[in-house]
Amino acid sequence: MTYQKSFFTLTSKSFFFFIFLILSCIKQKINKDFRTDHLIIIGVDALSPNGVINADTPVMDELMNNGSYTLNARGVLPTSSSTNWASMVSGAGPEQHGITSNGWERDEHTLPAVVQGEEGIFPTIFNVARKQRPELEMGAIYTWSGFGRLIERSLLDYDSNEKSDELTVEKAINYIKKKTPNFLFIHLDEVDHVGHSLGHKTSHFYDAVAHIDQQIGKIIQSTKEAGIYDKTTFIISADHGGIGYGHGGETLDEIEIPFIIFGKGIKKNYLIRNQVYIYDNAATAALLLGLNQPQAWIGRPVKTAFIGITEPEFHDQKIRIPAPTIYPKANLYDLAGGLYIDQKAEVLMESRGDAKIRYTTDGSIPTQNSQLYSGKFLLSKSTVVMAKAFKGANQESKVSKAYYRMINSTSNNGIRYHYYESKKDMNFLPNFLEMKAVKSGKTYQFRIDSINQVKHQFGIQFSSSIKINSKGEYHFYLLSDDGSRLYINNTLVVDNDGGHGAIERKGSISLQPGFHKITLDYHNQQGGAWLDAFYKGPGIPKQIIPPQILFLIE
Repeated sequence: MTYQKSFFTLTSKSFFFFIFLILSCIKQKINKDFRTDHLIIIGVDALSPNGVINADTPVMDELMNNGSYTLNARGVLPTSSSTNWASMVSGAGPEQHGITSNGWERDEHTLPAVVQGEEGIFPTIFNVARKQRPELEMGAIYTWSGFGRLIERSLLDYDSNEKSDELTVEKAINYIKKKTPNFLFIHLDEVDHVGHSLGHKTSHFYDAVAHIDQQIGKIIQSTKEAGIYDKTTFIISADHGGIGYGHGGETLDEIEIPFIIFGKGIKKNYLIRNQVYIYDNAATAALLLGLNQPQAWIGRPVKTAFIGITEPEFHDQKIRIPAPTIYPKANLYDLAGGLYIDQKAEVLMESRGDAKIRYTTDGSIPTQNSQLYSGKFLLSKSTVVMAKAFKGANQESKVSKAYYRMINSTSNNGIRYHYYESKKDMNFLPNFLEMKAVKSGKTYQFRIDSINQVKHQFGIQFSSSIKINSKGEYHFYLLSDDGSRLYINNTLVVDNDGGHGAIERKGSISLQPGFHKITLDYHNQQGGAWLDAFYKGPGIPKQIIPPQILFLIE
């Protein structure tokens, strides 16, 4: 029995070892099949899917037509540059690499990396490549100097930080022609700069995207001149998108990014349906370079972009198509819809191609059975319009929302405001009782765009009476850049104070039917400025607080 048992054990171990060897050989063969001689990743700061869709981008269009892509890849939160660039090159999220904000520094941070590699930071693709394939010619050329602190620069054959994208591209072209690198990472910053200074989704922004597209074309052309084009795989992606004049929030406009991959062995004109995350960039790069990724990485190579690899079944997952546009359309932070004084609102929608639009006016999410849009229509009262585009049974868009507000100027509706200015830094909301108002007036919304203001260091205090019709729990939301606070009956409900970009905070309170004092304090420290106030209650969808329920306090 003992002999038989030992023999059986030995045979079993031998069998499993044999299977392991076979699987290892298969894996090595698959990895070798995926390997490319040259890999160039071009990261464009703040390149949003909206930018790719609406700008003149013949180069990226050609890459998508002859490669694989998704315009619905996702970054990580927060949607800040350091956090997302680190995630792109590290194959992991902030929970692993510890870079949780733009304030992160190697010697000053809160969350340590789960593991540390060269230079005391979480191991990036550059670390993995140098250790496993030391013979690789490898470089990084970047416009934003902050990118350099996120990578192991000492492991690079070529490391260059340039003052402009023009110089970055020039250096990249020279490096490609001179050294034909096996792995090159290029960071371009112009699009983000224009987004911050002139706004996302503007003509200036689209011009910047078009210019970057031309720069990408020059980089690709240089590989042809260097004789490595047919042996090069290209990846185009971004760290985050943007909204208004910035990013850092939790909207799709900020977190969705494009992912485009093109080269030998890549499927042509292929829409990647499985979800792609920003940290999948490093995992895909590792696959292309024939590397084994570290256990601490959570990224997965986007294998379904490769010829011969099929995507898993998706069951009820829909193919995403562009959302319909509702007019007046959104502009920067200003949402679609608008305020109409003494007039009805005209609602006009349009979709791309032959997609059909279905919409609702009760705050519910549109379905295939919702009202079919057949032409413009009028609204006579404040309404939330939601719309989705549908194409066949398996293609639909995300929801487009528009907030229409109507008010009669002869009514007693309105909000009192007092406007203040300060020579001191307004890092937080000041005590307005200790300040003298520069001016006062009446408005219909908790908005600052209709109040003339200086560029920075100002504050506004709004006060009104909100009419509540039904007893219940009410939720209030403040979207502000910079700080804001909302009080109901002198009770703090929403605290969104501090210096920050446009972010939204929520608070709740139980209210009885009747009138309740509502106060909103706002301040702008510097840079962009915005304020919007929303509410939601029993049977009431989330919406900009409608002016007809706000009454002047005499």
